[in-house]
Amino acid sequence: MQQISDDVLREYEHLKDALNQHNHRYYVLDDPSVPDSEYDRQMRELQAIEAQYPGLLSEDSPSQRVGGKALESFTQVRHTVAMLSLENAFSDAELEDFDRRVKDRLNYAAQKNPTEIEFACEPKLDGVAVSLLYENGQLVRGATRGDGSVGEDITANVRTIKSIPLKLRGDNIPSLLEVRGEIYLPRPGFDALNAKAIAAGEKTFVNPRNAAAGSLRQLDSKITASRPLEMCAYSVGQFEAEVTPDSHTHMLETLGGWGFKINEHVVAVMGIAACEDYYSAMAERRDQLTYDIDGIVYKVNNLALQQRLGFVAKAPRWAIARKFPAQEEMTKLLDVEFQVGRTGAITPVARLAPVFVGGVTVSNATLHNGDEIKRLGVCIGDTVIIRRAGDVIPQIAKVILEKRPEDAQQIVFPERCPVCQSSVKRAEGEAVARCTGGLFCGAQIKEAIKHFASRKAMDIDGLGDKLVELLVDAGSIYSVADLFELNVDQLLGLERMADKSATNLTAAITASKETTLAKFLYSLGIREVGEATAQTLANNFGSLEAVIEADAEQLLDVDDIGPVVAKHIVNFFSNPDNLSIIQALRESGVNWADIDQNAQASQPLKGQTWVLTGGMEIMSRAEAKDRLQALGAKVAGSVSAKTSQVVAGPGAGSKLTKAQSLDIPVLDEAGFLEYLNRLG
Repeated sequence: MQQISDDVLREYEHLKDALNQHNHRYYVLDDPSVPDSEYDRQMRELQAIEAQYPGLLSEDSPSQRVGGKALESFTQVRHTVAMLSLENAFSDAELEDFDRRVKDRLNYAAQKNPTEIEFACEPKLDGVAVSLLYENGQLVRGATRGDGSVGEDITANVRTIKSIPLKLRGDNIPSLLEVRGEIYLPRPGFDALNAKAIAAGEKTFVNPRNAAAGSLRQLDSKITASRPLEMCAYSVGQFEAEVTPDSHTHMLETLGGWGFKINEHVVAVMGIAACEDYYSAMAERRDQLTYDIDGIVYKVNNLALQQRLGFVAKAPRWAIARKFPAQEEMTKLLDVEFQVGRTGAITPVARLAPVFVGGVTVSNATLHNGDEIKRLGVCIGDTVIIRRAGDVIPQIAKVILEKRPEDAQQIVFPERCPVCQSSVKRAEGEAVARCTGGLFCGAQIKEAIKHFASRKAMDIDGLGDKLVELLVDAGSIYSVADLFELNVDQLLGLERMADKSATNLTAAITASKETTLAKFLYSLGIREVGEATAQTLANNFGSLEAVIEADAEQLLDVDDIGPVVAKHIVNFFSNPDNLSIIQALRESGVNWADIDQNAQASQPLKGQTWVLTGGMEIMSRAEAKDRLQALGAKVAGSVSAKTSQVVAGPGAGSKLTKAQSLDIPVLDEAGFLEYLNRLG
């Protein structure tokens, strides 16, 4: 027998115990203790040891199990056809190895002029795998995957999910049909569920997958019914019918005809190179989807070839999952710093041991406010799970209490501003605490100037964050109005500022004087007044004087302006210091053309809501948005029943799909440009 060292045995037993515990927390308690990436790492380490020392492999190894055992509170269901898991690939090289193994098993080398293998590509939904059994077209049972052989009977709960047909529709209904699919919680529903939990002072869910699992394991099906779960079908188990589809994609089309929801991004491609292209395209589109996916599943599309390829102990040889970079990772909270924003908001920022998550190395995460710190129960020194999706600011999703050190420190929210030492106050009804120092506070001055100079505001090219901080620290500027008094000699006195850079910056400041009323309003940094609200104010009032003179009642008559925003606008223009800065800006030459209210009344798109999605090749998205707003349209970020028109460029995804489902008119870029030309 192969000699195994004590160190290897200890490490092996440690990994087995850890993975079994993770499985129990993940599948049974619905309370995962580590992110998926950490679980995958430990599983691969275990598999590597078993590959090197086959004598260690036993039936109780986590590598031989698909999931966790069924909950005792549910009736157990034995799957007639086992629900297996998938082998994972984490790189193009591993995906290409899979393709090579498939071809070897099919003896491709012996074929004359062999074609590439056709693969079905589909997003790997991050939810809960389920089995649905139909007899003569009627749903008779729903079950979780469980350990692959035995699951939990959740029939009462799956009946509440509207995307699951209770009775199959169409022709050629099989006498016996077992459909496998993924039940998941779309992001809007997840956000609403957590918001409701926070309002009630209850525990929130870590992620949508966790929420979906918890929703399905409710003993009271009314609770399940109250949550907006969805299911996509992705395969079949038992199947007794006169006619059998010949491919996986044909099978999915057939299931769609019988009433099942099928993911809209399923495609069939030829060859592994096309699979890699699909992976890249979906990785870019991932954050635009309304649901979480954690990778791509590839399946040999031809069902006869699937039969020839067969299975290994726990996975089919004809399928593999290519994982995306993890969106959740585990790291340590080293410290918390408190930053001051341009409106005085005090934001706690977590300083982390650097960790690679969501495709980038993360060392900071937002903690939002004092309530969030209290809700998480987080301390300095804790091990935490960090979540980052796309361009979303990383945030702490959960604290691993079992790993809390004895010297963990409570996070104390400051009573005085860390920059100017003014008192920190929290207004009644608000979650955010603010510095009361106003423009006396150096941090607020800096952030106000950075916002004023930003691309979507006055767009002063070359005036970056570090330069703003240098100018304020050197006493060269004290407000946004001082920018227009800067000269080359002043700039040359700053660190790393050469003659050409100084000349270019003063030219950019001069060029920024020509602007629009909407951009100027946005640049002022009025609380809750973003780009869209600034454009709305400009369109409705036409001049800065009219906006300044408007009272709360007049502001409330404007669409999309509520009591809170109206109050902020009135308060801002009631402050004599703010009016003084505006006057100084105008005297320095900042100007715009007022909007003719008579012309406004005849704007052809007034009252309409448009949505831009996908890429634009001739006109940029920003230009398209400006043109639409100039014509009176509101440009929204999401599609709803109130949307008037959608412009869909290359790469349009879920927004286009939703528009089509709601029968909202859709224009491509060429049609959009032609439409604008007709309007003049």
